[in-house]
Amino acid sequence: MREQLNFYIDGKWVAPAKPRSHDVINPANEEPCGRISLGSAEDENKAVAAAKKAFETWSLTTIDERKAILDKIIAIYQRRMGEMAETISMEMGAPRPIAQQQQAPAGLGYLIDARKQLDTFDFEYDYGKGRRILKEAIGVIGMITPWNWPMNQIGAKVGPALAAGCTMVLKPSELAPLNAILFAEILDEAGVPPGVFNLVNGDGPGVGNALSSHPDVDMLSFTGSTRAGTSVMQNAAVGIKKVALELGGKSPNIILDDADLPQAVARGMLHMANNTGQSCNAPSRMIAPKAKYDEVVAIAAQTAKSIKVQAPDAAEPGAIGPLSNANQFQKVQGLIQKGIDEGAKLVAGGVGRPEGFNRGYYVKPTVFADVNNNMTIAREEIFGPVLVIIPYETEEEAVRIANDTPYGLAAYVQGSSQERVRKVARQLRAGMVHINGASGGLGSPFGGYKQSGIGREGGPFGVEEFLEVKGAYGWGEQSAG
Repeated sequence: MREQLNFYIDGKWVAPAKPRSHDVINPANEEPCGRISLGSAEDENKAVAAAKKAFETWSLTTIDERKAILDKIIAIYQRRMGEMAETISMEMGAPRPIAQQQQAPAGLGYLIDARKQLDTFDFEYDYGKGRRILKEAIGVIGMITPWNWPMNQIGAKVGPALAAGCTMVLKPSELAPLNAILFAEILDEAGVPPGVFNLVNGDGPGVGNALSSHPDVDMLSFTGSTRAGTSVMQNAAVGIKKVALELGGKSPNIILDDADLPQAVARGMLHMANNTGQSCNAPSRMIAPKAKYDEVVAIAAQTAKSIKVQAPDAAEPGAIGPLSNANQFQKVQGLIQKGIDEGAKLVAGGVGRPEGFNRGYYVKPTVFADVNNNMTIAREEIFGPVLVIIPYETEEEAVRIANDTPYGLAAYVQGSSQERVRKVARQLRAGMVHINGASGGLGSPFGGYKQSGIGREGGPFGVEEFLEVKGAYGWGEQSAG
């Protein structure tokens, strides 16, 4: 049991204004694995005040000073990487191989990327005689992060915000907060000046709303559901705050008729199930040619049945663990039943825990065939290892089905003709398009169209989010007076 009932505010661990303990549940066994305190608006006020004061000096630091701090953070994070992986595995159910190879390194990757940007990013430049562009830190950033890729999203926000010269208040998910506490310890050890980074644990009503509506918060950076993102935007609108939102997805995976089916379909199913399907960019809608539909369905079903479901601390590479919390377990079970009720054909998995599990939030890797794009399971983000397969007759129809969604985070295209896959990729309304399994890699923009969000994380795009643009005129010219 790991316990930290205090909050990290102004460089110190301080007691909450009104202690309210909250157990962190290990999703593998449904037992408490940690305990935190849920904060209040009073705690948030203290953290924002500390960040506002620290901004006066941190925003004036040199690029070299910010590089030095990021270098220290990176070094300490690397030293504590194993501890970070174990923490994430315990509190959100990631199998150890995923925690060690994906979850913990993802946060580090964003820190390294932010440090790299400081070598080349132009914070000032001329664009004509006597005219200069200054890109300056926007101010105090309110950060709200999720439970599914906890350190990935913390790193994606904190790294570039530090690089930009901003100060911040972080509210991680109360369902997986222990990694954020460890991260605060890392920043403290690295010597991040008091008030630059602050951590207040809490839930949405108690802390999230207070943060997104606080008059001294200049910008909100939020990752989570589209529903919660709407609430953040509404709260921020009162103060005309800038918002960056990374929200939900229902990403299409178009299998063209010239694709290598065994490879493309299996890859799509395995990608869908990675992290137990709890990824906003998961390829959850497989759009398959009618002429090869039966073959696609058979490969997907066989692949799903081959995926092992194992306890996180004993998982083999490629295995999936439990869903991260009880609410998510109930939601996924309900949507699987909804698919059955609406007439989709269940070809793998289904309702209930996998064989051998009577506790923990474990689910079966599931595949539905004969799905149409109007079914609930084709419209809603399930956030579990559930793949739906939709048939199409023409390439134009495949693109239409792919774009017929309120989301637009990621899209996937599989085919052997570069001309065809590029043509399709250009037509897809999504912030990221992956062709034949290619990934973006470090420094690529992450974000989406439509209800999948506003703004981008990663690379220079991520740093830009935390900057204001100032035009300075008469720069370098002698005053006329």
